[in-house]
Amino acid sequence: MWNTDIIGLRSIILCLAFASCAVALTDNAASTGGFRGPSDKLANHGIEVALGATNLYQANARNGLDTRQQSGRLSGSYDLEIATDIEKLLGLRGLGLFVHGEGGWPDAKGIDEAMVGSVFGVNADATGDRSLDLVEVVLEWSLGDGSFALRVGKMDFGGVFDTSEYANDETSQFLNGALVNNPTIPFPDYCLGATVCANLTDAWHVAAGMGDAQADGRETGFRTAFHGPDYFFYALEMGLLAEWAAPQGPLPGNYRLGLWYDPQPKAHSSSGRERRDDVGIYASVDQMLLKENDDPEDSQGLGIFARYGCADGERNNLRGFWSVGLQYQGPIESRDEDVLGLGVALGLFSGWADDSFEADHESVVELYYRLHASRRMAVSPGIQYVSHPGSRGPDDAVVVETRAQIDF
Repeated sequence: MWNTDIIGLRSIILCLAFASCAVALTDNAASTGGFRGPSDKLANHGIEVALGATNLYQANARNGLDTRQQSGRLSGSYDLEIATDIEKLLGLRGLGLFVHGEGGWPDAKGIDEAMVGSVFGVNADATGDRSLDLVEVVLEWSLGDGSFALRVGKMDFGGVFDTSEYANDETSQFLNGALVNNPTIPFPDYCLGATVCANLTDAWHVAAGMGDAQADGRETGFRTAFHGPDYFFYALEMGLLAEWAAPQGPLPGNYRLGLWYDPQPKAHSSSGRERRDDVGIYASVDQMLLKENDDPEDSQGLGIFARYGCADGERNNLRGFWSVGLQYQGPIESRDEDVLGLGVALGLFSGWADDSFEADHESVVELYYRLHASRRMAVSPGIQYVSHPGSRGPDDAVVVETRAQIDF
């Protein structure tokens, strides 16, 4: 039964009030220079600084595990990113450095454990109570006008492999984990590693990488990478950049096919025997279908995305996965920066793990609208429908959410 108090009307109003205050603060900062003042000066020397914060309210409005718990309803994260053009700063050709710090609150990592029980996770932005972790330190060397790039350091493999224009950022796009990354790919958590990306032609590219499979993003990575078992995750991806002809200009699209390998011993949840050498494949696409004008710098219009993944059911609980969705930027006239997103995802559980799962799948539908309230502030109300969360029978969950994202 629906309950307006359970939906959390008062908390949603609180979150929107926070958003309104943030709009006023960021607009005032814009008029006085604010954070952007010194940031622009650093940019002149090849140093770009970005600071953003995300505040989120989520509640399970129906079924799931519980609709009354408060733990994890209010959460947030903040990111500090520094990109340094070493060539511009020191004259070392083709070198760049990227540093990313991340923090968040509260201790509870969202509402899943207490209220939903989803395998995918309804809040991909939840980081737990962290002050500021140095999650990425990446040195990049580019050659041939960017046609070849070598990256080494502590990095996010999800930002290199299986990326998507429309479903890859939990702070501004979808919040459900299945619509941010492919859950069949066991990407290491901000790991020490190296990647190589090469443009074979104007249309084709290939990317390969290896990273510490046991990484903990809260640590430097040296303990797990250089001590104990030497388990390294490997990925190989081939990609095609295609442009469809249209009256408003070319419609860009990205098509990817990848293979990954994880040597760590693992097993599905109903098995007591672990097996090494896990292998899987994936494919993804994002394609613009409609542009509203012929300005190549304007991304207004309709785009679609899709993902597919396959893993070994003897080593993983999820053996298969797919997702599809769309994004429309500028759906309302005079609201050119607003974004409407709709996504659907389904994960198939391993047949070997019947003792752990009542149903053979979990699926989710998520709808959000990203409203640009000001130049540096966006508010995104949304709703998720999670079918068979954690594969439990008919207890489908309905999650309501409001997200406020600020760029200082």
